Amino acid sequence: MIKNRLKQLWAEGKPTINGWLSIGNSFTAEIMAAQGYDSIGVDLQHGALDYNGLLPMLQAMRASATVPLVRVPWLEPGIIMKVLDAGAYGVICPMVNTAEQAAEFVSYLRYPPQGSRSFGPTRVNFAAGANYASESNGEILAFAMVETAEAMDNLDAIASTPGLDGIYVGPADLTLGMTQGRLPPAFDREEPEMIEAIQRIVAACKRAGIAAALHCGTPAYAARAIGWGYNMTTVSNDVRMLAGAAEANIKKFRELTGGSSVSAGSKGGY
Repeated sequence: MIKNRLKQLWAEGKPTINGWLSIGNSFTAEIMAAQGYDSIGVDLQHGALDYNGLLPMLQAMRASATVPLVRVPWLEPGIIMKVLDAGAYGVICPMVNTAEQAAEFVSYLRYPPQGSRSFGPTRVNFAAGANYASESNGEILAFAMVETAEAMDNLDAIASTPGLDGIYVGPADLTLGMTQGRLPPAFDREEPEMIEAIQRIVAACKRAGIAAALHCGTPAYAARAIGWGYNMTTVSNDVRMLAGAAEANIKKFRELTGGSSVSAGSKGGY
């Protein structure tokens, strides 16, 4: 089986950068995978795609050395096993609030005797190379998302779950969960209470000997997170980068030509 490069890089003490795909398109996936990311996550939870969109995206990414990750919609065995059979080398599961849920999640990623994963590696049997059945338990990454006040109360118990490889932090939901809407959801938190929470999570991961990952909005914040001890940072996503680049080009054009602008998101005919 082709080895998981993320595990190799972390073992060497090297931080990794993760890309993020929310648009269900294989060409977008191919473009992103060719840019040098260590891994790329495909978002089945909030992304504009389903399994039929995911499969060709994983195929398009196969030409690169990028490690394919998938965020599933929820803690549900069917979709977790299905994305693994499609070729995911790691699964990110949202809203894991207890050690029991973390253990349940891990069990769905491992073949017996370590877990309860059903055997049927439809595509990954070809994409991952020989001996997948016997080697995948040691290569597939299990990331639990800690993003609620309840999860923070159970942080050390979640982090110490046998077989869990890491905790993935989504700052937007973490902020909503911890402040009950007092602070708006966003990346790159600067509030002392949120920075403290983000640092608490990485400290818990270090104590448990697992990886810590943080979703960031900018490279500068991602570099700060690496300084705090995070092993992996996600920087932005395809939707934000597409919108940001288009907005910057249009703004520059308007400045140079003095033309009138159309407000972003405006509706109407041509």
